[in-house]
Amino acid sequence: MASPDGLRNGVVEKAAKGGGGGERAAIARRASIVIAGTLSSRALGALRDAVIAATFSLRATDAFFVAFTIPNALRVLLGEGAVSGAFIPVYTEVREKEGPERARLFYARLVGAMVLILASVATAGVIAAPWLVTLYAGGYDAERLDLTVLLTRIVFPYIFLMGLAALGMGALHSEKRFAVPSFAPALLNVALIAAALGASGLMPDVGLPAVAALAIGALVGGVAQVLVQLPVLQKVGLLVRPRLPGGDPYVKKAFGLMVPLLASLGVYQLNILLSRLFASFLAEGSQSFLYYAQRLVEIPQGVFAFAIASAALPTLSVLRAKGDDAAVRETFGYGLRLALFVAIPSTVALAVLAEPTVTVFFGRNSFEPEHVSATAAALVMMAAGIWAVASVRTVVPMFHAYNDTRSPVVASAANLVVFVGTSLSLMNTLGHVGLALANSLAAFVQLVTLLFLLRRRVGPLGLTKVGKNAGRMVLCALPMGLLVYVIAGFGDWSRGGNDPANIGIFLGAIAAGGLCYLILARLLRAPELDDVLGAVMRKLRRR
Repeated sequence: MASPDGLRNGVVEKAAKGGGGGERAAIARRASIVIAGTLSSRALGALRDAVIAATFSLRATDAFFVAFTIPNALRVLLGEGAVSGAFIPVYTEVREKEGPERARLFYARLVGAMVLILASVATAGVIAAPWLVTLYAGGYDAERLDLTVLLTRIVFPYIFLMGLAALGMGALHSEKRFAVPSFAPALLNVALIAAALGASGLMPDVGLPAVAALAIGALVGGVAQVLVQLPVLQKVGLLVRPRLPGGDPYVKKAFGLMVPLLASLGVYQLNILLSRLFASFLAEGSQSFLYYAQRLVEIPQGVFAFAIASAALPTLSVLRAKGDDAAVRETFGYGLRLALFVAIPSTVALAVLAEPTVTVFFGRNSFEPEHVSATAAALVMMAAGIWAVASVRTVVPMFHAYNDTRSPVVASAANLVVFVGTSLSLMNTLGHVGLALANSLAAFVQLVTLLFLLRRRVGPLGLTKVGKNAGRMVLCALPMGLLVYVIAGFGDWSRGGNDPANIGIFLGAIAAGGLCYLILARLLRAPELDDVLGAVMRKLRRR
């Protein structure tokens, strides 16, 4: 039997000969770009949420978060899955088979079709806002319902803007341009921070509630995300004038892939919609507690899992188009191991540091100690599912590469059944915490289903190696968790997030925990550590 080092050297040797293993360094390098951009966005997002929590009442934020749910869900679907999953494989196929000019024509026609669809959806959403809000916030009283309808009507055109931004992102990813699409989402957070700090005070002068500034800020951020991509699209020759599809078979193929992908990836967002509905029947503030906890777990989920999936999908599509299935499986296994290398310690750290994290991020002004406790309880349950959600986001692109959009729908259906059943059985006793736990359990079921279907589809996946590496990561993460728990014990978290000692202890716990994990990973010879550090060092040397 080959040793792990021998297997690793074989991959490197294959890379030198042009095999699929040669994309490992490229994936790590591209993922590092996406991670850097997404980290900047998430950091600003954390600041944004802290500003919102400190500025507005729970009643106002409950209304805004529900109003923003559908537009934001479509942003996640388009930006983190459906458009890229449907567009990149087809665009790659057209470019490989018929050349760049035909690929450019396909893109122009796809943009034309999407403009018509997105404009129609945005218009319908504005008109149907009262019905939509009643559908997924039926437990609200009349006053909160009216406020949510108003905010929904203002913010719903964000769907149109995000659809265009997602198309641009898919095009740039296809050309392996990752920097601008990765940094662009930070502009939304800048706009929302400015809206909360500045424009909210001006809203009463024009007859609007202060929280309406957030809805307007979202639209400004959406426009900025579209505009910032235009120069790079022009540079790669994809700043096109939208054209009608005209029966283009490739456009039809892209939509044929996109619709099932929306059904598959949309289950996670549907769970959020149902969470909003269920939470509307719970105590005031439940929407906000779940939202803030979700935002915290999305830092590792969105930053690392999305980055790895985005970086790997173009490679998977090219290798699959060339018929190199062995390289496809090797690239997939590497991406999954890389995702778990970050997701497992994130699961442990957020669960252990739930109260300190919520305190430092949100514990000030309008966000009182009991709000911190309620959010921290939800965060523990959501943190338990970080590794599963990160794995799901890494596994799904494998189906995209094989143009298999049906299997993820089956797995998503299993997710939905478990989520609804668990939520209904737990919400009456555990409240919003039961909804958080249901999300994590449903993600685990979805992952198991995906892996079963994928193995049946493509054969052995190398999961034994993934499991061994994951076990090594758990051995590194548990001592790290104990260390950060001990350090966090020195904080007085009842004093809030503005307390300098609390901030210092929190940052010290994170730094010590991260260093502990990396040292243990080195001692246990985790190969993913070398790939991540190598990508970072190459990036720094180029600067």
